[in-house]
Amino acid sequence: MTTSNSPYPDYPAAPRVEPWLIRLPLLLLSGIILTLSILTMAAGAAQLYFRDRVLAGVSSFDIDLSGMTLEDATTALSNRFTYDDSAVFTFRDGEEFWQMSAGELGVVFDAGATATEAFAVGHSNNPLLNTIDQFLIWLNGHAVTPVIRYDQEVATARLAAIAETINRPPVDATLTINGTSVSSTPSAIGRMVNISRTLAQLDASVLNLTTGGEVPLIIEETAPRIVDAEAAAAKARAALSAPLTLITDSPVASEQQLGPWTASVDQIATLLQVGLVESANGTYSYDVAFNPSAFRDSLQSLADGLYQPARDARFQFNDETGQLAVTQSSVSERELDVDATLSRMESQVFDAGNRVVPISFDTTLARYHDAITAAELGITRLIATGDSFYVGSSQARIDNILLATSRFDGIIVPPGAEFSFNEWVGDISPESGYVSSRVIYGGRTIDGVGGGVCQVSTTAFRAAFYAGLPITERAAHAYRVSYYEQRGEGPGFDAAIYVDPDPTKALDFRFLNDTGAPILIEASVFPATSQVQFRFYGADTGRQVVKDGPMIRDVVAPAATRYEANEALTAGQQLQVDIPAEGAYVEVTRLILDGNGNEIDRDIFATQYQPWGAIIQVPPGDPRLTTG
Repeated sequence: MTTSNSPYPDYPAAPRVEPWLIRLPLLLLSGIILTLSILTMAAGAAQLYFRDRVLAGVSSFDIDLSGMTLEDATTALSNRFTYDDSAVFTFRDGEEFWQMSAGELGVVFDAGATATEAFAVGHSNNPLLNTIDQFLIWLNGHAVTPVIRYDQEVATARLAAIAETINRPPVDATLTINGTSVSSTPSAIGRMVNISRTLAQLDASVLNLTTGGEVPLIIEETAPRIVDAEAAAAKARAALSAPLTLITDSPVASEQQLGPWTASVDQIATLLQVGLVESANGTYSYDVAFNPSAFRDSLQSLADGLYQPARDARFQFNDETGQLAVTQSSVSERELDVDATLSRMESQVFDAGNRVVPISFDTTLARYHDAITAAELGITRLIATGDSFYVGSSQARIDNILLATSRFDGIIVPPGAEFSFNEWVGDISPESGYVSSRVIYGGRTIDGVGGGVCQVSTTAFRAAFYAGLPITERAAHAYRVSYYEQRGEGPGFDAAIYVDPDPTKALDFRFLNDTGAPILIEASVFPATSQVQFRFYGADTGRQVVKDGPMIRDVVAPAATRYEANEALTAGQQLQVDIPAEGAYVEVTRLILDGNGNEIDRDIFATQYQPWGAIIQVPPGDPRLTTG
């Protein structure tokens, strides 16, 4: 152990501080202050230097505008832009062309505006922002988009001047027949420069500052309305080349030979007709037709005695075999074919090498002839049945029902055709076999020829109803008729007809065959059950028909009984000639469904029945005539 002789106690020595630890922060702070001072002075010097000059790093049109005054920048840019003179555009139309510089087409470089935009960069009223802009431009540079002005009105005027040398309206061909002289002129296509579309092509090149090039003129051609006359002129010249002789090589029924007739060139000239024929593209050409009207009357006078009209066969459909059986043979149409003969004349008259025309006779099969098959017609199945009953009818009414029904048995309604009951039932008169029975006419039931025919029209209506066919005309009876409500069908399910030469007075039942295939109608009367039935055969349409109703409302009691004098009656006798019936509004709705049961159509058949009173005939002098 060592001892000290010092009178003071021993203390530990103080730590030593390194001088660089103090000097380093001071030097760093001083450097920062010095750097900021230098930058500030530099920025101030730069702003002072570039106060009237373009900032360093600013360019336009690949020209470095750094440090230039506005005037110097404008001059430099002006010298740099030669596009208006160097860019040449060629407008072409076939072998013709027109060349114009960009400047001639309205392209102008605004050097002053471009220099002004370059000078404005970094020259705001905010010094701090100017300093930042200067620094960023110094780092990255800044290219000013040149201000190029393009005056489309100048280009449009240039194109309009070119168009004036190209544009022309279409010229129609002409044909003139003067007596036996024929002349023609050709057509010419119209041409019109579409300036707006051509300008659009030029715009794309100018805006991209392309060095020029060819710009096709967009020319719209307009066909003349009448494009050809020469073909018709050649026909006319052939027609006038020699007389035309009409002969027959077949004897007629009287064995009298027709002709020959000779048409002179002068006559042919008067029968030629010049007309226009439209083509698929909407243009026209002249055509020359031969109007043989001078010969039609002579031919027609012979044709009348030879004419045999066609008559369609009538058929029944065999449900087991799917074949048609002929019940009444067809008759082919046979006639002197006046039109075909005139057509031969029309074509032959234009043949300069053959001036002889044989007369034509024609035989045409009926549309539905004996040999036609169900497969050809597309008739495959029974598509609907309509029934009505006539229990209680007089024999005269039954006779009329039988006759009217026979008119429809076996007929075929073509696809797309409208069936007319009146057309097929024909003349309802004693000459046609109808007898007098009770009919509704003039607001009452009277004796008239054809009573009972409405039983047949009602049955046909029901078949069309259940076939889902569009009913285009149907009239109800004025009052409820008991015949048509037998076996549960109810009111509102009848169709009245009245045949009259005046169509405004006639009542018809019509439907449209919209099935796409013919409809074969079989019509039968079953005396044992007092039943009339219509059966429609055709193509399977997949339709399902649902009858809803009748819905009956607004029922009105029958009218009062009326009495009429009948001189054939004696005291104590009376004859009821009409029965009472309630009035009512009735609706029958037809729902047409597709094969999946989805509703595709709905029809409402509305009927307003008038109240009807009984009519009783009594002897003259019966007191009820005055009181009833």
